[in-house]
Amino acid sequence: MTIANRQFQVTAPAILQALVRAQPLATLVVSHEGVLHVNHVPLYLDPTRGPHGTLVGHVGRANGVLPLLPQAAVAVFHGPQAYVSPSWYPSKAIDGKQVPTWNYATVHAHGTLHAVDDPVQLRAILHTLSERHEAHRPGPWRIDDAPPDYIDKLLHAIVGIELPVDRWEGIWKVSQNRTDTDRAGVVQGLMAEGTSAAEDMAALVLGGLMP
Repeated sequence: MTIANRQFQVTAPAILQALVRAQPLATLVVSHEGVLHVNHVPLYLDPTRGPHGTLVGHVGRANGVLPLLPQAAVAVFHGPQAYVSPSWYPSKAIDGKQVPTWNYATVHAHGTLHAVDDPVQLRAILHTLSERHEAHRPGPWRIDDAPPDYIDKLLHAIVGIELPVDRWEGIWKVSQNRTDTDRAGVVQGLMAEGTSAAEDMAALVLGGLMP
């Protein structure tokens, strides 16, 4: 855990997995012989595989992380985040002892990363990824829409990856350590920013843990 304050720790699987579904682009970190290998990969969670679920995706066959596998890894999913100005705290007027901070919600998934190079499994990965991001659209794209020979060529250019999750960590730093009055000031300040990112964080500060 990268932050010690227990106020900010979230352990409920439903909340953590909701953020993973809402923000599927993971920062995937593998350490090997003192070198960090970092990739940004969209992953989906299969909750039926393993006690904590399995994260699944794919990378290009030339990706330098593949020869290192299997290897311990962590996938980081980033939720809402926003700068918090000390001027938003009503308590600032009392003693001035306030400083800026940054609010954020993030999920870490720890496990051992494996490669998947079976064509049938790769096709299933592509199908699931596209279905999850296309199903809600009018006229959703399906893998069968592309010419079979094109898909076969694509399958030769990628390798699947799977991360059976051993441990989840959730960090929701959303002004829980402030008074109700200061939290209300943070919400007001965020809403005045006029951005969707600030509004998403304001919702978390108001007490909702869902991203």
